[in-house]
Amino acid sequence: MNLYIVRHAIAVDRESGEYESDSERPLTEKGRKKMRQIAQGLRNLGVEFDLILSSPYVRARETAEILQDVFKMEKELVFSDHLIPLENPELLIGEINEKYSVDSLALVGHEPHLSTLIALLLAENAQFEINLKKGGVCYLSADDLHHSDHRATLEWLLTPGILVEISDK
Repeated sequence: MNLYIVRHAIAVDRESGEYESDSERPLTEKGRKKMRQIAQGLRNLGVEFDLILSSPYVRARETAEILQDVFKMEKELVFSDHLIPLENPELLIGEINEKYSVDSLALVGHEPHLSTLIALLLAENAQFEINLKKGGVCYLSADDLHHSDHRATLEWLLTPGILVEISDK
């Protein structure tokens, strides 16, 4: 299985006080524009998704919608509460194993949840730190997520800046 782990793009600052709940913060105009370029960069790399699984939070949903649009995907987005911030990544792995039999899956969510998920899949909770920037993408491959060690291989980790550069090629 190919896993493309995508952090949501730039959103309205939490400290702005514009939104009652953190879950309601949308992408900024700059975030939407940059995410469109990031998605085009992914397309230029030959990335494909069978399914996009997203956090239900507004900023993640909007990021997933941009991916869906740029990739011209007809399948509806799927939302999972197991992708919200501070959720247990083991529950997400269980959900993927139980519900989604696909070759290529995009997971759109938040930090620190996504970094914790990546560390779990790569190093089984060993001291492993990764910082996924807003709009950053980590590509992991795994033969099988059903095993208790959930081992995956890091194929690449790209910053938003690199993906924006690739979008112009």
